[in-house]
Amino acid sequence: MDLSSSDIEGSKAFYSDLFGWELDSMDAGNGMTYYMAKLQDRYVAGMMEQMPDMAAAGAPSYWANYLAVDSVDDAAGRAAAAGGNILFPPDNVPNGSGRMFFAADPTGAQVGFWEAGSHHGAGLVNEPGTVVWSELQTNDVPAAVAFYEAVTGCSSETAAAGDLQEYTQFVVDGKSVAGAMKLPMEGVPPFWMTYFNVASVDESVTKAVELGAQVFAPAFDVPGIGRMAVLGDPAGAAFSVMAGESA
Repeated sequence: MDLSSSDIEGSKAFYSDLFGWELDSMDAGNGMTYYMAKLQDRYVAGMMEQMPDMAAAGAPSYWANYLAVDSVDDAAGRAAAAGGNILFPPDNVPNGSGRMFFAADPTGAQVGFWEAGSHHGAGLVNEPGTVVWSELQTNDVPAAVAFYEAVTGCSSETAAAGDLQEYTQFVVDGKSVAGAMKLPMEGVPPFWMTYFNVASVDESVTKAVELGAQVFAPAFDVPGIGRMAVLGDPAGAAFSVMAGESA
């Protein structure tokens, strides 16, 4: 996943302080710089300044999730056929990192698709300071799930989870890799939420606020899952922090 930020210098400082990230800079073309975040000498996320046209349109800062596919060209064809809207057509990323496209699913949630070149994605997950979960929040879960199954070939399972009577998990090779749920708030457009693992949710929320974050949802417990909170970074991008009940 990567961050599109309206204040890249502020975002670099915020996440480096909050998660202990080190940042490598790379040429993204067109005078833009892409930053790769590192923990334990492995890449865990990316970030860059908003594209000028997005900034001019007043687009918010946001975390984008990317799903791995064998071929973005084939996946883009499937995405269009399944009712998706191709926002950024398949294109190569500089330095041979990979090939990607960006789309909105039929419910409007935006997501990226990645065909790996030299960069395969997150090199470290599920540990403090790294991504632990990705979750689609949408107003039509069945329609969205059908889209992702058609595009990626994943399967899904829906059951009760925590306080929810229905929670859908995307499954690949028998493992749950992401979730989907009904939007919990009115007036919020469908989107993918990024969860970062932390050792202590309460301590991380306190530190994030000291660094300029907003608290969208104070720390709360989800039975059988863990403790989490929803924050907005100083540039306005929403993300969650989470500590699971077990490893």
